[in-house]
Amino acid sequence: MCQSVTVATEHNVAAERAVEQSNALDRLLREREGLLGTLDRVAALHGTARLIRDSIGVNAGFVAEIDEENRGVIRWIAGNRTNALQNLRVPMGQGVGGRVVALGEPVRVTDYVSSKTITHQFDAQVRGEGLSAMVAVPIISRDGPEAKTIAIAYAAMRETANFGDSAVQTLEGIAEHAATALRLAGVAESTRENAVSAERQRMQSALHDSVGALLFSIGVQVRNLHEDIQDNPALESRLRRLEGDVSAASSALRESLLALSESSPERALPVEIAEHCRSFEARCGVPARFVQLAPVRPLDAERTALLVAAVREGLLNVEKHARAFSVVVSVGPSEDGVQVVVADDGTGKPAEDAPGTGMGLRTLAERAARLGGRVSLVRDEDDGCTLRAWVPEVASS
Repeated sequence: MCQSVTVATEHNVAAERAVEQSNALDRLLREREGLLGTLDRVAALHGTARLIRDSIGVNAGFVAEIDEENRGVIRWIAGNRTNALQNLRVPMGQGVGGRVVALGEPVRVTDYVSSKTITHQFDAQVRGEGLSAMVAVPIISRDGPEAKTIAIAYAAMRETANFGDSAVQTLEGIAEHAATALRLAGVAESTRENAVSAERQRMQSALHDSVGALLFSIGVQVRNLHEDIQDNPALESRLRRLEGDVSAASSALRESLLALSESSPERALPVEIAEHCRSFEARCGVPARFVQLAPVRPLDAERTALLVAAVREGLLNVEKHARAFSVVVSVGPSEDGVQVVVADDGTGKPAEDAPGTGMGLRTLAERAARLGGRVSLVRDEDDGCTLRAWVPEVASS
């Protein structure tokens, strides 16, 4: 009897543990789906539209993103019956959404088509969707020096109604979460673009070293054969066709390498820094971790080249003099500009030709000064060295 009770108890414990593990797995899967939604811009905005409808209890929730002409474009809708609002462009000042962009604050109406506080360019579309009461708030990005409206969050009812302060506050809370999701999605997208750019560089190098070398070798052999078959017109003709084919293949390869090398400045900076870190680590065996602190705005070629040169010089100094166990290289926005930092934990003393006293740092500092920037190398309290290079996003006046 006791043994039966013991076995039953063990079965119950095992069953309870299985339920707990199942619940934990379900929770992890929900968190994974939430994370993937956050890291994808489209999923984040679709989710925002659904969250508006469900959290406030309205008939429809929708989101408009601000385009390059400062217009709101409604693309993500939950609870709609028609496509009347899909891809509707709302210029600044027009309708509820345009007024939100103009004022930078919430706008609400009890009945859209009869309201005297908004313009009525979109009455037909609103009637087509059967909407009446509406409230909208700005989705604001605070990443830059100034807050900026990047999207509009709407909630709407199909009958006349008053949206109270509680509904507006709930909608503003959803808008804050949406702004965070868009920022994270932007970082994730930038990381993916950097990875693609790095892969393009790897492919470019591989093509150059393999296909380029093979074509060069074939070309040399063809030229050598020309000298050996001068009395054989048939072979000479075939060789000339082969020579033409090699020349065409070489031209196609050059075009492919050029296409692979094309990269926008904002991608080039983190990608090149990461490449230098990988090269340093492979060359020296010292761990070199690259950290992108936040997305950086595009820089021109001269500023990008200076920051890359500063990282290269800093890593070279570590390699020659630091006797370091690890290096951390970071890039991020700072003081209306972009800063790179190379920090090591070494104990070596700077030599006479080290960047701290020789031509390396002085040359970089002069180049930076011409751009309104600065470069410095200091010894840390824990004996490591830190090189910093900063340039403004625009030229100093």
